[in-house]
Amino acid sequence: MKGCLFIIAAPSGAGKTTLVRELLARDPALKLSVSFTTRAARPGERDGVDYHFVSRDRFGAMREAGEFLEWAEVHGNLYATSRTWLEGEMAAGRDIVLEIDWQGAMQVRQAFREAVGIFILPPSIEELEQRLVGRGQDRADVIARRLANARGEMHHVGDFDYVIINKELRSAADEIEVLVRAARLRPSVQRAHHPQLFFQLTQSDDED
Repeated sequence: MKGCLFIIAAPSGAGKTTLVRELLARDPALKLSVSFTTRAARPGERDGVDYHFVSRDRFGAMREAGEFLEWAEVHGNLYATSRTWLEGEMAAGRDIVLEIDWQGAMQVRQAFREAVGIFILPPSIEELEQRLVGRGQDRADVIARRLANARGEMHHVGDFDYVIINKELRSAADEIEVLVRAARLRPSVQRAHHPQLFFQLTQSDDED
């Protein structure tokens, strides 16, 4: 694979989606992997842009057909990543951002060992609760469940390569941008993009 894969995960309310949008705006070379989901679209979300919104029956059929690289159930809804699309884009040398939950992230990293895992944390549990309440999208019992799930999700922070604490959006976006640039300079990535140069280096070593 010539392209880089960036897996960004976070508990609900940590600001993952906002940070991903900021990153994509800053770096046009990045493409977002649009996940499939069975949940209903929220106000302002567009099918095929934010998610591919499908029924549970269609989701199940696609899963059985092997069309997903990974899938997981989160807050009672199903989410999945398209295997064909992701592999095709990366083979063509495009860098992909995968916005996903920690369960899916672990499955994807089994298939893509060199993927860069980034976990987003809120500055505190209290701040996370304020953000969830401030969104005005969920009932009190739903928010309580999301907070409980968030505590469990944050225990998996050690499974990722990098951790960013999203206290201030611009600063957190700067940090993610730095990670993306650094990942593109890894020897394996440079070798994939400049095979002739590395072949010449190998030839030089043989001559020596």
